[in-house]
Amino acid sequence: MHFRLLGPVEAVRGEEPVSLGGTKIRTLLAALLLEPRRTVPADRLIDILWDDDPPGTARALVQTYVSTLRRAVGDEVVVTRAPGYQAWVEDDALDRHRFDTLVAEGRAAAADGRHRDAANALRAAELLWRGPALGGVRSRILDAEAARLDEQRIAAVEARIAAELELGRNDELIGELTVLAGQHPARSTLRAHLMLALYRADRTGEALTVFRQAREALVEELGIEPGPELTALHERILRADPGLLGPEPAAPRPYRRGGPAQLPPDPADFVGRESLIEELETALTDGPAVVALLGPGGVGKSALAAHVAHRVIAAYPDGQLHADLRGNTDTPASPAEILGRFLRALEPEQAVPDGADERMDAYRTLLAGRRVLIVLDDAAAEPQVRPLLPGSGGSSVLVTSRSRLGGLAGARLVGLDLLSTAEATDLLTRVAGADRIAPAPQAAAEIVAACGNLPLAVRVAGARLASRRQWTAALMATRLRDERRRLDELSAGDLQIRMSIGLSFDSLDPVAHTAICWLGHLGFSDFRSWVLAYALDVDILTAEQILEQLVDAHLVDYTYVDDNGQLRYRLHDLIRIYAREQAERHQARDALIAATRRVVEAWSAALSRLSQHIADHVTSGAVLPIAPRPGAGADPEVLGSAADDPRGWLNTEQTSLVLAVERAAELGLAEQAVAVASVLCASRYALGNVPDLWNRAHRAALGAARAAGDAHAEAVLLAELGQLRYEQDAFTESRQHLAEAAERFRDLGDDRGRASALSALGLACREQGYLPEAVHFLKQASELAEALGDDRAAGHCARVLGSVHLERGEYQATDEALNAAMAAYRRAGSRRGEALSLRTIGLAHRAQGRLTEAEQALNRALAIFEELGDKQLIAFSRRALAKTYVRMGRLEQAREPLQEALAVHQATGDRWGEAMVLRTMGELDLAAGRLDDAGKWLGAALAIFRGQEAALFCARTLRDIAALELARGDRAAAETARAEALRTFRTFGAREYQELCT
Repeated sequence: MHFRLLGPVEAVRGEEPVSLGGTKIRTLLAALLLEPRRTVPADRLIDILWDDDPPGTARALVQTYVSTLRRAVGDEVVVTRAPGYQAWVEDDALDRHRFDTLVAEGRAAAADGRHRDAANALRAAELLWRGPALGGVRSRILDAEAARLDEQRIAAVEARIAAELELGRNDELIGELTVLAGQHPARSTLRAHLMLALYRADRTGEALTVFRQAREALVEELGIEPGPELTALHERILRADPGLLGPEPAAPRPYRRGGPAQLPPDPADFVGRESLIEELETALTDGPAVVALLGPGGVGKSALAAHVAHRVIAAYPDGQLHADLRGNTDTPASPAEILGRFLRALEPEQAVPDGADERMDAYRTLLAGRRVLIVLDDAAAEPQVRPLLPGSGGSSVLVTSRSRLGGLAGARLVGLDLLSTAEATDLLTRVAGADRIAPAPQAAAEIVAACGNLPLAVRVAGARLASRRQWTAALMATRLRDERRRLDELSAGDLQIRMSIGLSFDSLDPVAHTAICWLGHLGFSDFRSWVLAYALDVDILTAEQILEQLVDAHLVDYTYVDDNGQLRYRLHDLIRIYAREQAERHQARDALIAATRRVVEAWSAALSRLSQHIADHVTSGAVLPIAPRPGAGADPEVLGSAADDPRGWLNTEQTSLVLAVERAAELGLAEQAVAVASVLCASRYALGNVPDLWNRAHRAALGAARAAGDAHAEAVLLAELGQLRYEQDAFTESRQHLAEAAERFRDLGDDRGRASALSALGLACREQGYLPEAVHFLKQASELAEALGDDRAAGHCARVLGSVHLERGEYQATDEALNAAMAAYRRAGSRRGEALSLRTIGLAHRAQGRLTEAEQALNRALAIFEELGDKQLIAFSRRALAKTYVRMGRLEQAREPLQEALAVHQATGDRWGEAMVLRTMGELDLAAGRLDDAGKWLGAALAIFRGQEAALFCARTLRDIAALELARGDRAAAETARAEALRTFRTFGAREYQELCT
């Protein structure tokens, strides 16, 4: 595991960031990592976490946060050492240590005069940074440490630039220094570096202007004159001190003995690719080489080639040739054409042979014994490049292409990735100007994300901002949000993303062109080859061959190999948008509908294999999903690991499944959209997937069902939406959907659907304290379930009905209902239902003071939930046990299960569960006499319950608060809380009304 402080605070396991939870956990981790293997006292952690205003429960909260952090990063990392805690991490596991080591190496190399080694080490240190230090941390104490780290970063940048100035890299540093000086106007060293680079580039006037601007800024903002370093440099420039010229630049002028100098300009705003640049520079400097830079249009191949070529000019004193091969245009350059140009450049006075072979022979003869760099931009394929390769000698070739060029023997093939987010933001800043981007980091992040980190797109967005001074970065981000307009927005002068992507599309054969258009129309974020096979109605092998063509054209990328050993592919967002445009413009709508139907029905067939698994796990009264229409068996290519690992399969495919529903709904394929969406929602309960995605799918499918007039599908989807809202603690909206669904099922004569909707409606009423209504709906549901002979549903209704009787203090009815529930679940063979019944039986025992029996029942339930691996219900059972321990006076035994349950509910976003645990923690501290701590917990629980309109649970919390205020001696506050609780208990017919009145 690795830890990062130089940017957002992160723990990384392998390549994946570990979920740390909230700001407090992240701040705690940062505080420990800043002093690795040293004990940080708990009192200092309290000061760090809460500044000057710690709560009374601060020490207990630190323990809770430490427990949560240990679950995230491991017990071996966070160690208890009196009087506090340690982060036990190796030096190499911490980016701050690696930064310090590299900076020390760089400074030592500079002191020895090894300026290239110094620059390399210091640049490597810079690459460890991902943003301002200690990102995501909120603490005034740690703010000072973050500022110190940021100061070290900019000092390292200054040292690296000093080393590169010693290497003569003056021209290429000017752009970077201009940006840095603007970002840090008070740093004289940066201003001095910029002045020196400009002076050495024969731009003396600009160097003097930098001094004047620096002086004005210092006088205006700080009321001081420039320091001696800057003043002395200014005076030396004025008298043209020859000592300022420094070493000869890496690209001496003239470059060579009268050889050609055809390189395009080195991009002034080039950013990133540092390690790759070093690799290419070494390869091209050490000896003759053929290097091919490969990647999609707009990824920055040409810019990188020009940048690297300028850095290695000194290694090629006999000249540099450059040609645009126009590989992705309608008129690609022929080898004979390029050979003619090169021959005229190498030997202007010699006649150029007519034949292509003769030109190639003459070209290779001229290159023999020379060191010439040949840059070939935008090659179409290997046959266009081979005649342009030297036959012998010390010349090298640097070629760029959107094709893979796998047949170019002996070539070093280098694929270019997208820029990192930090690099893309840097590029945007350089193009648009720091004054436009630095004040709006969130907008900048949105712009970069909308551009998909593609350099050309980022450059275009920056150019539009730069040319429209009245626009803000936020406005640009807003304009890019609409995918339908995004490609229109990414156009500035002759820089156009649509045109760049279109060149790659134009080179495809008709089948591959149709394939990429249909993939764009489907819109999947990532996919397997079967998707294209079904879309085109071809076999898997043919689909894979087509995908390989698209991969070779850099229009489709590999992502990873899934658990079945199958490759997964993806489209860059901008390519996907362009492909969808082309599909809607040039493909017949009937063909698009047919392709979408085939793909969605393939998903549907695979999901049908999950239907029984879901039915076995749903015990919350959920409506069973609409079964997909019977048809051919699920294709093994589509099914993948669904049968063996439903949870993993759905986690992998969930986004694509939702997109499939949305696309089917858009095209009027209501039956297919409904079938997939229905199973997805049910899988949410069985498999714990993402409810927001399922909500998107259900909204789309519900609209399609209504448009198609499918009343049954509409009823099922309404019921499932109601259950989804219940899971999200939106109880009022849940009841509305479920009531509407129950009416639809009644009108359709669907007793099974009506029973499910009514039982779910009863459960939602119970949560909000509408107890008579809950009894009414649950009894109706129970009668329907028994008439249908559905033991699982009957068990569910009886169990929830028993819990409602318990809320009302009707203990005999509670016992009868729970016994009936247990019997029904056992007949159905449902271990999960049995455990749920045992948990409710434990609550009933506890309410009646039978605490030993309560403990036994709850432990039996917990054992079954642990056997089933249900984290949420394990957490609920632990809370119920902890509350039983409080009633038994075993207070210390209650704390750990409560902390564990709280961590689970917070990690899953279960606010209802969180509030229940917080209230119990308040009861624990109240019983222990820790009144301030109890007040914090109970206040937090009450706030959540009020937000969920859970009046009965608000009243129970208020009853506890009344006891707390009485213990504090504030009888007026106690009576106020008690009176509000009593009114609610009376209104809802809860058992507590009688308890408080007796």
